[in-house]
Amino acid sequence: MNIPYLTSIVIFLPLVGAVLTLLSRSVNTTRWTALVVTTVTFVVSLGLWTGFDPAVSTSDWPQLANVWAGWFGPGVDVKYFVGIDGLNLLLVLLTTLLGPIVVLSSWTYIHKHEKAYYTLLLILQTGVTGVFTSFDVILFYIFFELTLIPMYFIIGIWGGEERVYAAVKFVLFTLVGSLLMLVALLFLGFAAGEAINGGVFTTDWYTLVEFNMPAVQQGWLFLLFALAFSIKVPLFPLHTWLPDAHVQAPTGGSVILAGVLLKMGTYGLVRFCLPFFPDATHEYAMLFAVLAVIGIVYGALVSRAQTDAKKLVAYSSVSHLGFVVLGIFALTAEAMQGAFIQMINHGISTGALFLIVGMLYERRHTRAMADFGGIAKSVPVLSFFMIFTVLASAGLPGLNGFVGEFLILMGSFKSATVGSPWLIAIATTGVILAAVYLLYMVYRTFFGPLEIEANRTMKDLNPREVLLLLPLVILMIWMGFAPAPFLARSEPAVQDLLRKIDAKRAQSAPAAEEPVSMLYDGERFTPAPSVR
Repeated sequence: MNIPYLTSIVIFLPLVGAVLTLLSRSVNTTRWTALVVTTVTFVVSLGLWTGFDPAVSTSDWPQLANVWAGWFGPGVDVKYFVGIDGLNLLLVLLTTLLGPIVVLSSWTYIHKHEKAYYTLLLILQTGVTGVFTSFDVILFYIFFELTLIPMYFIIGIWGGEERVYAAVKFVLFTLVGSLLMLVALLFLGFAAGEAINGGVFTTDWYTLVEFNMPAVQQGWLFLLFALAFSIKVPLFPLHTWLPDAHVQAPTGGSVILAGVLLKMGTYGLVRFCLPFFPDATHEYAMLFAVLAVIGIVYGALVSRAQTDAKKLVAYSSVSHLGFVVLGIFALTAEAMQGAFIQMINHGISTGALFLIVGMLYERRHTRAMADFGGIAKSVPVLSFFMIFTVLASAGLPGLNGFVGEFLILMGSFKSATVGSPWLIAIATTGVILAAVYLLYMVYRTFFGPLEIEANRTMKDLNPREVLLLLPLVILMIWMGFAPAPFLARSEPAVQDLLRKIDAKRAQSAPAAEEPVSMLYDGERFTPAPSVR
């Protein structure tokens, strides 16, 4: 599909839809407008898949790029610069796929201020897509901050009883990290401008990648960038905002939060921290790997202790995304490929889990596992989707979760930065623990005696609910049995990124000094003249 400005259309089409929803006059029109716009956006975004050629190098320029150089005015090298490469293609497609699914999931869940809700969902999709496609760091930062506003209101207005507390906590955590990142970004832009851009401040990603910051400055700049992204992941111990946000958010908000908003953190680590600060990346790789492994085990153990099904799924994200961070800092092609495919897998599987928990809540107005039990007899279709999704999330071979975790663990074991056998062994226990807490949730909720009368008469899935779960199940099977088409899209970009990191580290390595011979004249030593 060769459409001019295709990347920009995918970014801003939901924003046009947001305007249309504001102009709509009835709730029904608002819903259908949001559904049509998000569906059209997904269909159009498939042109990014067909139009992207993984054989064409994006080392010097992204594919399907759109640039507006005069956007920020003269005297600074800040521009509207968006495009597609192997690092962001799948994340953009995941975002556009979840758009219509979230709208459908909200069809009967949202009962107040529907026009505002769907408008904010569409604005949020524009912000997230802009984050993934930006190749100017200031533009990335603008989109990154834009996502805070709609998510704050989605949690704060349509959330649970403690929604305001959860929304404020979400914003404060993210805002503190992003403001510190802005300080680092400005320093980096001025330093790169003075060194390689003729004294002109620059935030062009390709220019900043070519600039090799001195190792001492790399350290604190890396930590400021990494802090902002680690909060967004969230990486242990910066995860405390996530369970509150997930539990209080409406179903659609939880799906977007788990599906794509958390990936803004892992994506930011790969896109900015690794290529901008390669020396600091190697220096701190083991620290981040240890925190990731702690998060894997901690998230799994805390998930097992939950009585609320939605909070269990929320803590599982801390564990699953620990695998992604481990794969990123392993700095091997296999582990990083696994990290990228696991980002997508998590968005699909955990998104589906939140949808199913939301369906249970709509029927019984409770998420406590003790309030269910034995419902597999009354809702067999819903039970099938839940069991299938749990197996995918637990990493059953043949389903999508297995591919990412296998590549991450294999690549991490071979890593020169985090390849401690003991560390990887501990990380591997996370796979076992995931099966424990997920199967525990299934058993408590769907099996056992059917004793509560309300569970006997519970309605099974309707066609709308089957329709929104079906594409996610298809992807779980496709990516499990045939992951090659997805891995092929990101492999050249991952290899190029690792080459950039190695090249910059080689440039900053001190040159080996030539040995000096000394002569003694009876009083003192003096260097001997070199012979050329």
